Amino acid sequence: MAMLTVRNVPDEVHRALRVQAAARGHSTEAEVRSILAEAVQPEGRLKLGSMLTEIGRELQLTDAEFAVFDQVRDKTPVEPVSFE
Repeated sequence: MAMLTVRNVPDEVHRALRVQAAARGHSTEAEVRSILAEAVQPEGRLKLGSMLTEIGRELQLTDAEFAVFDQVRDKTPVEPVSFE
């Protein structure tokens, strides 16, 4: 796991973080991690697999119809990139 140091945080911001963390039962460090994760990975983010699954449900595809997608998918192992 990566380490991150944030310098020159204003006293008012640090105090607000501590209060918010305490109100949620978190440490200040855990609260900052939560805030950062939410900022860069919002819950509303749509992932391609989820979107395709939802389309399949809306179209009411059967298990047999879903199986066709698995059959046509290229399952050839991917070779790692060589930089030599």
